[in-house]
Amino acid sequence: MLYYRPCVQTDPLRSPQAKTLAGGWAWFDRVEVLSRNAEPRLIPIADVPADVLARLCAPRETIAGLDMSRPNLMGILNVTPDSFSDGGLYVNPADATRHALDMVNEGADIIDIGGESTRPGASYVPDDEEVARTAPVIAAIRDASPVPISIDTRKAVVAKHALDAGATLINDVYAFTHDAALAGVAARSGVPVCLMHAQGDPEVMQDNPHYDNVVLDVYDFLEDRIKVAEAAGIDRAQIIVDPGIGFGKNMAHNLALLNRISVFHGLGCGVLLGASRKRFIGTIGNAPDAKGRVAGSVAVALAAVAQGIQILRVHDVAQTKQALAVWQAVASGEYAT
Repeated sequence: MLYYRPCVQTDPLRSPQAKTLAGGWAWFDRVEVLSRNAEPRLIPIADVPADVLARLCAPRETIAGLDMSRPNLMGILNVTPDSFSDGGLYVNPADATRHALDMVNEGADIIDIGGESTRPGASYVPDDEEVARTAPVIAAIRDASPVPISIDTRKAVVAKHALDAGATLINDVYAFTHDAALAGVAARSGVPVCLMHAQGDPEVMQDNPHYDNVVLDVYDFLEDRIKVAEAAGIDRAQIIVDPGIGFGKNMAHNLALLNRISVFHGLGCGVLLGASRKRFIGTIGNAPDAKGRVAGSVAVALAAVAQGIQILRVHDVAQTKQALAVWQAVASGEYAT
């Protein structure tokens, strides 16, 4: 099997044969061909199979109110006592709601609410406890703002309560492999989904992660899970994919995925990156405290946007929003007041 990674450009001088990537802000005129049994090679866009080129170029539909022709910011709201970066800060519903509205004011396009930590080593949270953590906060935010809300859960019952409370997207870090009923909940409700790759449960996922080829293994997994979602009645156009940085991956795995993250546009879905404040950033940037990884997180975010990634899941909304605005102005040579 061959995999086609667009070599993404944002240069103002665009070649005549170039195509726009996914209806967005970037373009490409060459493609890297990857396979499991041969070295990578570059081919011109004219040599890309028509069906592959169509999937790479097709504009992505609006998802949960997000315009996928531009970068979007997903603000992280963990209503947990033990998340790696902000555990315990927002377990009180009033504090959680206030923080969510602050992120909206800072420029968040969607708020992602999670009631179960998925950091390495985290313990399993019972369904009823996760519902109690998330549903009241979602309802409170919905009463105060029309902002799109994502429920970050792997459990059908939690998602059902979240949707009843006003959530508009299901973000499953296990892509329907933990609870197969979750696909049916999404299909019946008609909400979009985000499917993420993870290797192993949080308790053990960082013990000894192994891949034959991490980029291609993650691609194949996501392609398979998209087919499962489609079989359940979810339109591919309403599916977002996430390669799952840090979820059962070591430093080399994370960097390999980030280096070639544009390959995931070949799935024909919007792509989300969640790398904010993660351990590999602290290792590279000498920042052992997660809160000291803002600059490194922004660097990863901008590198991903340069490869056409449509959604950035971040803790630091204001800082990422500022960096993104400046990057876009420099890349385009334009600034609209």
